[in-house]
Amino acid sequence: MKDVFYVEWVPTGILIKALVGFFSLLSLCILLITIAVGVAIQHPFLIVVLASPLAFVLFVFWNYRGIRIKVTTESLLIYYGFFNRKRILIGDIVSCEPTKAPFRRYYGIGVRYGADGSWAYTTSLGDAVKIILRKGKPFVFSSNNPEAICNTISQMKNVL
Repeated sequence: MKDVFYVEWVPTGILIKALVGFFSLLSLCILLITIAVGVAIQHPFLIVVLASPLAFVLFVFWNYRGIRIKVTTESLLIYYGFFNRKRILIGDIVSCEPTKAPFRRYYGIGVRYGADGSWAYTTSLGDAVKIILRKGKPFVFSSNNPEAICNTISQMKNVL
């Protein structure tokens, strides 16, 4: 059985929460005004048309609300929503270093391809961990405590 040595939850940044909140409130107001004015009674399909973007944005936000990170004796596991899961064997990691995830490199947050050729899972433009692999592109992911992750990975590499 694999022992878990490190677990972290990195929530989405305040900027994204504010943007989603603003868009959701705006969409909800437009929907409620349409219903109150009575246009939706004459055209019921309009409710579906107006509610669909709101439902989509809320689902996407819920799906990408944060990154879950686990370091076990064998691997580094990063989960970012339902479809973005990364499993990296500890033995395949050449180096691990704390870094930043600046806008000029990744042009935003989320699942990104960086200007430097790296892949990234970012929830904010702040602290992150950069993993250099034996094969493939570097991988960067947001973290609240990048030093602890790198130290744990180093310890696991020494055990192998």
